[in-house]
Amino acid sequence: MRVSIYIPTHNRLELLKRAVESVLRQTHEDIEVIVVNDGSSDGTDQYLIEKAASDTRLKFINKPKAEGAPKARNAAIKMATGRFITGLDDDDAFVETRVAAFLQYWDLLVSQKLQPACLYSQDVIIANGETVRTSSKRGSVNFEDLLEFNYIGNQIFAPKEHFMEAGLFDESLPAWQDLEFFMRVLKKYGQAYLLDIPTQLYDDSPRVDRISVKSEKKIREAFRIVSTKHASHSARAQQLLMIRVFSKFYGIRPKPRDWIHFLRRGFWMGGILRMLRETLRYP
Repeated sequence: MRVSIYIPTHNRLELLKRAVESVLRQTHEDIEVIVVNDGSSDGTDQYLIEKAASDTRLKFINKPKAEGAPKARNAAIKMATGRFITGLDDDDAFVETRVAAFLQYWDLLVSQKLQPACLYSQDVIIANGETVRTSSKRGSVNFEDLLEFNYIGNQIFAPKEHFMEAGLFDESLPAWQDLEFFMRVLKKYGQAYLLDIPTQLYDDSPRVDRISVKSEKKIREAFRIVSTKHASHSARAQQLLMIRVFSKFYGIRPKPRDWIHFLRRGFWMGGILRMLRETLRYP
């Protein structure tokens, strides 16, 4: 059974090579790798031409200018011919049994009369070339869980129709594109299930191209849009999403107007304590 793996990339040629090789070495050989070169200027286009000539499982799109990862992913998903689809960021890598393990686990769940919305797995966290830890994600995730935190991670494994019918990634969102897409998948198809083994190497090394405090405007705008689309049914859901804006990961602290907006949505002691913690947090 064919599985399609999409990889968007932009000016990370050496990292991309590792990512591509990790997919091509999968023990499940019926795969296609679709790399979308999002306007790179570092020789990525020539690498893809030469690599595809030596392995026909590699397909690619060389775009003349960068238009962002969500649009690149969507282009690859539409092009995919696999029964199942999953993705990989160009700075991460697959363990060689990842695709086979996902297929086997999907079949096992279906044999037990469970119909997954998608699958995700544990990750090996790497920083500066060293293994830091293995993730400890929860065993299953539903839509409401995602309001509190992205317990899934970065990319999912699911049938192509789940991607297509959920509507693909929202190319207009300034941030939280993965999260918002997962919300739609789980809203439509139900529960996501964890493959409880580490099958991906996730690079968490500090880099200037990661989301940071400089992106505060984008994070706040993403919250506004996602809250309107997915949390309008509940004041508590809006509060849960709002708290995420102020996580240590983004480096954004609540301002007085944020407290006003939070308290207007109702008294919630646990949420107030979390907002207070982020307000008083040291750099």
